[in-house]
Amino acid sequence: MTTQNEFSRCVAQYDPHALPVSAAQAITREWATPVAAVERVALRDALDRVLAADIVSPIDVPSHDNSAMDGYAFNRAALTSGAPSVELAVVGKALAGHPFAGRVEATAQCVRVMTGACIPDGCDTVVPQELVERSADSASIRFAADAVQAGANRRLAGEDLARGHAALRAGRVIRASDLGLLASLGIGEINVRRRLRVAFFSTGDELRSLGEPLEAGSVYDSNRYTLFAMLRRLNVDTLDLGVIRDEPAALEAALRSAAASADVVLTSGGVSVGEADVTRRLLQTFGDVAFWRLAMRPGRPLAFGRIWSGERPGVGLPALFFGLPGNPVAVMVTFYQIVREVLLLMSGATPQPLPVIHAASLRSIRKRPGRTEFQRGIAAQHANGQWQVTPTESQSSGVLSSMSEANCFIVLGHEDGDVAEGERVSIMLFHGLI
Repeated sequence: MTTQNEFSRCVAQYDPHALPVSAAQAITREWATPVAAVERVALRDALDRVLAADIVSPIDVPSHDNSAMDGYAFNRAALTSGAPSVELAVVGKALAGHPFAGRVEATAQCVRVMTGACIPDGCDTVVPQELVERSADSASIRFAADAVQAGANRRLAGEDLARGHAALRAGRVIRASDLGLLASLGIGEINVRRRLRVAFFSTGDELRSLGEPLEAGSVYDSNRYTLFAMLRRLNVDTLDLGVIRDEPAALEAALRSAAASADVVLTSGGVSVGEADVTRRLLQTFGDVAFWRLAMRPGRPLAFGRIWSGERPGVGLPALFFGLPGNPVAVMVTFYQIVREVLLLMSGATPQPLPVIHAASLRSIRKRPGRTEFQRGIAAQHANGQWQVTPTESQSSGVLSSMSEANCFIVLGHEDGDVAEGERVSIMLFHGLI
C-alpha cells in the first residue's frame, strides 16, 4: 500500500504549488488499482459493464461459406474455357437456412442462391443476379465471362470470427454491438468486473439542498447533481452523502464513512487555502495526499491521495480521494481531465484517449504560459469540412450556464501563449462525453 513518503516521491520533481496536468494524470493513473471482484451476468445486463476476461469464439462466424448477395453460385472452372460468355444450367435453389442438398457439376451447372445462403458443394463463386440473362423458363443463365472474378461474392466460414480467436478483450466496456456479437457466438452470460463504488458529497456552510429555503448568502448545491450525472455515465455505483458543513467533526465522520463504503471518494469545495477549508487539515491526520494544486485553469485547487476509515493512514479501509474545487465549472473540468480516466482504470476498463480535433478560433484568446487551460467553446463544422470555434462569453469557473452553452473544451497546452484570431487550436467535443 502506498505511503505518504511514496506519494511525496512521485511529485518531488515538480513544483508542488503548480503540478502540470500531464504529471497529475500520470500520478493518478499509477495509483488506480482495478477492482478484483468478478460477477457473472446475463447478456442483457452486460451493457456498459467491464469485461473481466477475454471472450474466445467457440465457433466460426459465419459457420459456413455463404453468399454475399442474391445471384447464382457456380464453380470457378466455368470461367476458364476461354469463351466470351458462360452458360450454366440451374439445378436448384439455396435460401438462408435452407441449403441446396445436391452437388454441382463443375463447368456446366449452377444454383440459385440468396444472400446468406450456404454456398453449395462444388461452388466457390457467385455471379450477381443483375449480371445474368435468364432463359425463358429460368432453367439456364448466361453472363459475360469477365463479369465476375473467380471466388467473388463468397463470405468464408470464420471470416468474421474464427473458432479459438479472441472476440473481445478483457477491459472492454461492453457496447450495443458487442451484445450482438456475443449473441452471434451463442454466449448468454459473461464475466464482468464488479461496479466501482464512488461516494461523493459537497462541503460548505453556504450550500443548501433542493427543497430547502435560501437564506441570505446561501446557494443551492449544483455540484452533487453534475457529479451524479457524470458518474452515472460511467456506470459506477454511487453513494450521495449530501451536503456536509464546514465543521471538522462532520467532515471527518463523512470522510471516514465514505472510505469504509466506497472505492473512491469525491468531494467538492474545501481544498483551497481559505480559513474555512478544513478538509486539508483533516486529511493530514488520516490520509496520504499526493498533491493539492495543479497548473490548470479552471481547477487549480485539486487534492488527490488516499484516505482511510481508521484513525490514521494504514488503519481501516482505504479509498482513493479526489478533493475537487468548489466552483461548478471547475468540478466538471477536473472530473473529465483528471478523475474520469482513474475511475475507468479502477473499473478494470482500458480507457481510450479523449478525441481531440483542430479548429480555427474565431476570436483571439488570452493565455498565460505555465498552465493548461480548458476554455469553453462553441464549435461548428464549416461547409468546407473545416472546424471553427468561438469561446463562450464568460470563462468564469463559477458560471455553470457557460457549460450548458458550450459544446466543447478549447484545450490550450501548458506552454501555449495567446491565441490570435484565426489561429488553429485543439478542441475536445462534448458529444459522447458530457
